[in-house]
Amino acid sequence: MRADPFADAELTRDAMLGGRVQLWQPREGYRAGTDPVLLAATIAAGAGQSVLELGCGGGAALCCLGARVPGLRLAGVEIQPAYADLARRNLVDNGLEGIVWDGDISDPPRALKAESFDFVMANPPYFETGKGLAAQEPGRGTGRAGALPLGDWVSIAAKRLKPRGYATFIQRVERLPELLAAMDGPLGSLELLPLLPREGRGPRLILLRGRKDGRAPFRFHAPMAIHPALIRDNAPDNYTERFRNVMQQGRALPFEADPG
Repeated sequence: MRADPFADAELTRDAMLGGRVQLWQPREGYRAGTDPVLLAATIAAGAGQSVLELGCGGGAALCCLGARVPGLRLAGVEIQPAYADLARRNLVDNGLEGIVWDGDISDPPRALKAESFDFVMANPPYFETGKGLAAQEPGRGTGRAGALPLGDWVSIAAKRLKPRGYATFIQRVERLPELLAAMDGPLGSLELLPLLPREGRGPRLILLRGRKDGRAPFRFHAPMAIHPALIRDNAPDNYTERFRNVMQQGRALPFEADPG
């Protein structure tokens, strides 16, 4: 677990959302991919509302969301102090206001316990500790695998939500049964959005959203493909149009596809 701050020589500064976000990231360690960008794109928050990210890492999702929706009250909590420090730096360098607490979400800082939010988002580790591929660098390992059950992530998210607030998770499809079971109770009005790595393939990732005190029936939205079935040699990227808009233009990703 990384405690000491990163030196500048250990960092790169990477463009996200077509350059709308500039993110400091470690050369070695956890580096944000598409997942936090997609997670942030699904958060239907408006100016003046509050958003908490559990396990915010270096702040990629918070920065992407803040760049898309001005005027949010952004907050995060991160167990690794070096990454929490990086998240604070990234918020400031992208002209965003927010607070990032150092702490374990299983034992949140007292100041966080006193807060409630309109939205909570999380990208929990995809593997349980001892399962999946081992990481050579401690920060990457903490991002990939964790001992805290998904049920605890859900319980903590629900406790931090305001009445009728939303919690959204991105997770591997293999852990969908576990995540669904955990959310069915603390949250209602569950909505599932499967993400296909390529048109014609099965889903690898899912987005699952629930609402505190929600009573609407479960909704299974049509899967969305991130990449087209065929790679075009002259294409500047390999995204479908919807996901090109998200990844390069900073657009929202509604759970329900636009008609037609």
